Amino acid sequence: MRAAVLHQPGPVDSRPLCLEDVPIPEPGPEEVLLRVEACGVCRTDLHIASGDLKPQREAIIPGHQIVGRVERLGKGANHLKTKARVGVSWMGGVDGDCLLCRKGAENLCDHPVFTGYSVHGGYAEYAVARASFCYPLPEDRSAVSLAPLLCAGIIGFRSLRVAEVQPGDRVGLFGFGASAHLAIEVLHHWGCEVYVATRGAEHQQLARDLGAMWVGDATAKPPELLDSAVTFAPVGEVVISALGALRKGGIVAINAIHLDRIPEFDYDSLLWGERQLRSVANMTRQDAKDFLALALEIGIQPKTRIFSLEQANEALAAVEHDEINGAAVLVP
Repeated sequence: MRAAVLHQPGPVDSRPLCLEDVPIPEPGPEEVLLRVEACGVCRTDLHIASGDLKPQREAIIPGHQIVGRVERLGKGANHLKTKARVGVSWMGGVDGDCLLCRKGAENLCDHPVFTGYSVHGGYAEYAVARASFCYPLPEDRSAVSLAPLLCAGIIGFRSLRVAEVQPGDRVGLFGFGASAHLAIEVLHHWGCEVYVATRGAEHQQLARDLGAMWVGDATAKPPELLDSAVTFAPVGEVVISALGALRKGGIVAINAIHLDRIPEFDYDSLLWGERQLRSVANMTRQDAKDFLALALEIGIQPKTRIFSLEQANEALAAVEHDEINGAAVLVP
């Protein structure tokens, strides 16, 4: 099969992914072999390819927003059927036995499996996944429109939960890429007022088109104090801007697996008053099930740009340079 393989992380403009012919993997116990229909391109893939995240194996096939068809069942994976359409996300497995798993926080598992990072992912024609971490997907939606829901959508939804967003709240979205442009649809469904701070004229226009009440530059201060905010840009200054926009008792959730730094800030004016700063780490299977059900119910339609598998490096570069208005998707 063809696959885009990362052997050595490096600057994205150096084209670190190599298109290769590799053997089709065999599913192990409680695993399934999937024929990949589409795979979303996430900013986390960018962090993996560039080396912002420390490599976990010598070579890896990235990609963790996989829409695929079940081709073969491993032993014990009989609750799925061949030819069924399923999705796979970033969390590819947990031990189920650690303290955090037992407490219902499997997103913080001590021994997690990450799709496209610790195990091979979906930048390929075929991929193997744990059956219990595959989510049924509908037949009446295109694979391209479903792929961004599987991480950008789910992690954005979890971020709203971490920020304790309530119906009718004033909510700030700082950065407006693949995840935020799906989160705003959920916020509208909940009757929230949405304020967007982001760089780039195209991203700002997309936020307006999707119904943001106010749109400003990346570090601009919204005209109203916010009940909560989610930061999507991996830039520490944006976190400080979000804190500065909160009312007392408000929460900022940082939706980033990697952040450059958080600058020194004034405690009295930005954090005091029981404001809270929280990180968002991974997602649970319940997050995935809840979001996918909601997304299909309210008809969320991601804005996408399609790349072929041969264009995997170009897709990463487009994400790096903020050239994607919505989400990038690879189609083998």
